[in-house]
Amino acid sequence: MTGFTNPALADIRAAAARIAMHARVTPVLCSDVLDEIAGARLFFKGEHLQRGGAFKFRGACNAVWSLTDDEARRGVVTHSSGNHGAALALAARTRGIPAHIVVPEGAVAAKLANIERAGGILHRCAPTQAAREEACARVQRETGATLVHPYADARVMAGQGTIALELLQQVPDLDAVITPIGGGGLISGCAIALRALAPGVEVVGAEPAGADDALQSLRRGERVTDIVPHTVCDGLRATIGAPNLALLRELQVDVIAIDDDAVLVAMRLLWAELKQTVEPSSAIVLAALLAQRERFAGRRIGLVLSGGNVDLDAIPFRSSAR
Repeated sequence: MTGFTNPALADIRAAAARIAMHARVTPVLCSDVLDEIAGARLFFKGEHLQRGGAFKFRGACNAVWSLTDDEARRGVVTHSSGNHGAALALAARTRGIPAHIVVPEGAVAAKLANIERAGGILHRCAPTQAAREEACARVQRETGATLVHPYADARVMAGQGTIALELLQQVPDLDAVITPIGGGGLISGCAIALRALAPGVEVVGAEPAGADDALQSLRRGERVTDIVPHTVCDGLRATIGAPNLALLRELQVDVIAIDDDAVLVAMRLLWAELKQTVEPSSAIVLAALLAQRERFAGRRIGLVLSGGNVDLDAIPFRSSAR
């Protein structure tokens, strides 16, 4: 992305200070049963307990509170399948400014309800990346609002990177950290912080096999944008951002692609053993670890549970997941 400047550790630390009055310090959760199943020591960073039910509030809050007063008066705009939109609406409410959220048709009802409860102004569009970006640009022209991109935004990436700062303080001596990967804002911010503060920690992204554009992009050496996502992980259907992909290469982040059936097995395990209601996009980190048990065996692994906004009327458990 021309003219894009990646955030540095100093930006992530500044973000942590900026959002401290608004964002929660989320807990780290453990389960002896899951440790035994995995053959490793697992530390789950509970971002599903963040305000708005997802890690997205961190990046959105940092972006909103980075605006000048003049920019803030005109509001903010984004496109989102749900969690980022709800987070931006919540963050905008902390500053008393409008938030315009472009949402694709077919988005999870529970996530749309979260956006509306937070005071977001919904603008619907077709369920394609091109339609989302076009509608977002139109709203931006009409309102003068500042675009806060869900992942290809340095302010957002810095805010998401505060998760890694907290995790390293809560659990020293980690061997690896696994985060979900959709557009790449979460893993980008965390990777920047981890490489600066704990360069020996392995950074791994977990991606749905039905939306594996990041993995394919890394393998081909060019950004792949023509994949039509088909996955139960609705929060991970976004195409990897250009600056985010460049960071994955630069920081040597590995990506594991996981089938939906394995994600649902992991989701059931987390509900049953960790006693936490997390969405499929969160459960994918445990699914990735279980898919490569030998790789992670005997190690201390941090896993970011990214969100818990589950549509309880459409829980995707299947009998085969038992």
